[in-house]
Amino acid sequence: MSVLIVSEKPSVALRISQALSGGTAERKSSSGKVSYYTFEKDGIEVYVAAAAGHLFTLKQTSRERDYPALDIAWAPSYEVGTKSSHTKAYLDLLSSIGKKCDSFINACDFDVEGTVIGTNIIKYIAGDKFQKASKRMKFSTTTTPDLTDAYANLMPPDMGNFYAGEARHMLDWLWGINFSRALTRAAVGRSFSKSLSIGRVQGPALAMLAKHELEISRFVPRPFWRVTAVVNEIEFASLRGDMYDEKVASSTLSKAKSSKDSGTVEKIDKSERNIKPYPPFDLTSLQLEASHVLHYDPSRTLAIAQSLYERSYISYPRTSSQKLPATLGLGRIIGALSKNPEYATYAQGLIKQNRFKPFEGKKSDEAHPAIFPTGEEPRALGKEEQRLYDLIARRFLACFGEEAVMSLEKVILSFGGELFGANGHKTVRKGWREIYTFIQDEEKELPQFKQGGKISASAIEKNELQTQPPKRYTKAGLISELEKRDLGTKATRASIIDTLFKRGYVDGSSIKVTPFGMKVYETLSSNCSMIVDENTTRTLERDMEQISAGRKTESEVIEEGKRMLIDALKVFDSNMSKISEDLRGAMRENVKVLGKCPRDGGDLIIRFSRAGKSFVACSNYPNCTNTYSLPQKAKIEPTGKVCEYCHTPFIRVFRVGRRPFEMDLDPNCVTKKDWGKPHEQAPKSESVPDAAAPAKKKPRVKRSAKPKSKKAPAKTRKKSTKEVGKDG
Repeated sequence: MSVLIVSEKPSVALRISQALSGGTAERKSSSGKVSYYTFEKDGIEVYVAAAAGHLFTLKQTSRERDYPALDIAWAPSYEVGTKSSHTKAYLDLLSSIGKKCDSFINACDFDVEGTVIGTNIIKYIAGDKFQKASKRMKFSTTTTPDLTDAYANLMPPDMGNFYAGEARHMLDWLWGINFSRALTRAAVGRSFSKSLSIGRVQGPALAMLAKHELEISRFVPRPFWRVTAVVNEIEFASLRGDMYDEKVASSTLSKAKSSKDSGTVEKIDKSERNIKPYPPFDLTSLQLEASHVLHYDPSRTLAIAQSLYERSYISYPRTSSQKLPATLGLGRIIGALSKNPEYATYAQGLIKQNRFKPFEGKKSDEAHPAIFPTGEEPRALGKEEQRLYDLIARRFLACFGEEAVMSLEKVILSFGGELFGANGHKTVRKGWREIYTFIQDEEKELPQFKQGGKISASAIEKNELQTQPPKRYTKAGLISELEKRDLGTKATRASIIDTLFKRGYVDGSSIKVTPFGMKVYETLSSNCSMIVDENTTRTLERDMEQISAGRKTESEVIEEGKRMLIDALKVFDSNMSKISEDLRGAMRENVKVLGKCPRDGGDLIIRFSRAGKSFVACSNYPNCTNTYSLPQKAKIEPTGKVCEYCHTPFIRVFRVGRRPFEMDLDPNCVTKKDWGKPHEQAPKSESVPDAAAPAKKKPRVKRSAKPKSKKAPAKTRKKSTKEVGKDG
């Protein structure tokens, strides 16, 4: 008897093999490329091998490149795209091992995506015997106790999640491909080659941001006045609040000033308030807090959390739960954290007080509990990993802490019959806040006042202010809003937002819809509103939840999604000319002109090849085929300057984590003659700083040998007319 356990990633395969074998698993490799593990357990030969994420993807089964494309099927990822060529070695290994196995276990992440990944692999390997020969492992941490328990309590295949996940993939593919093709056909002209995209969730997300942007742009500030009195260096505000009638504000000021030196302490209220701990993190609240406290991008937060999970330091991060059931062994985890010097004082305090019942939130998730530290002491963490782990560990411990207590004081003063108030607060007991140190809450103590006592104001003033427009969303704030509206999933929202940025629809840390993004929204909203209607997406989302619950079939939901898609495409096609006119106009306005072409004086603009790589071309193509290469994975901005030697424009290049630099476009320009030379720096000038030099390894030079000269930078290969036309 033999069994193949399929994990989602190699790091988890290692954890599973160590846990189930007691550290005796033998590591082997297939042709030196991909590793797997084997050991014997209870008389069964066990193989543990990993996928590399999705080894299968959806592929159009018909040949046409037009739309509507409705015929799709799963296919090995490496057969569909060259970017997935590395997955072939993983699938080949799994297939080879699978031929000698009698049963199979899906040990991929216990969520919809993990179920789809593992089920597709096992169905491919096992064929007709899938249902009888397949089992499921469920675990929320990759610690040895959780993994051994999951293996001892195998479950049947979670086919409800698979069918729901498969339906989601298919509908996302159908909507994304068909509408992206429709948009590209409408928008792409001879001078433009960048494709557009819109998706089932991407469209409503853009619409939500665009509506918010319109609300901001249409906002008309409204003046209002506040009257304040300063007593003992504390500002007291008029209890009339914000006054939108200046006459009322002036009257209030006049009355108060008449008794500036003969005010009275009208009332003093003192009380105490208990403040409950924050609940443990779910994924969305973790992304929000990490953005606020650590300034991490939500996608980065998820990536770091996933890494911590795979190394057994935290539980599974893709969860919607704020619950910590007692079955997790909460006392054991707190005991383990008490051995970590960073948390020893807090954990030992909880143990002494027998505080093992957490304060939980309302949100729950059937698949996983809230995010929590496993208790294993982290080793060799990077700075970002350490900071996120610390945030999670302190949040976990804090939810067991006693309530904090604040003393509150409100003092009301009277000047000329006008009432002014100020609030103070002071911590009486830190409680859980002593553990969770990320709260910025400055205390404000009021001076001692005696009720009925006389006081004088050092100043009484009237200040004119204006109402402010609604604030723009941050990425984390937008994720939270998408969750509230039931758009997307906890695992996909961050990537959907990233796609909006990549397409140039939005920009900025406080997200602003670009003129181009606004035009795309307005065009679709006016001519095919279903693409950007969140009700359409929400209906399909809820239908997919019905599949998981067994109340709807996969085929029912997919057919309904196809019907909605066809109806929307018919509307799109009926308005094709108007959509085309609007989008082409928007793309012309969106073109970034870097400068003038030295060959014929046309505009040098950024264009994109079919492979998605950016380059510079003349706007007078096909009459002018002049092109230049560009640094990839970088933001390019024009400078308005022209090189005196090669007469090409200077551009400014921005790369994440590196200093911006300027360069001209001609790779053979004299300004670049010293780039990349060993032990030398580029000429010190404003135009070509040291940071502009290409990152190359310095050649090893023997002392007795004459140093070899470095090759000059490769010349820009001019694209043929045929090639440029293909890119366009």
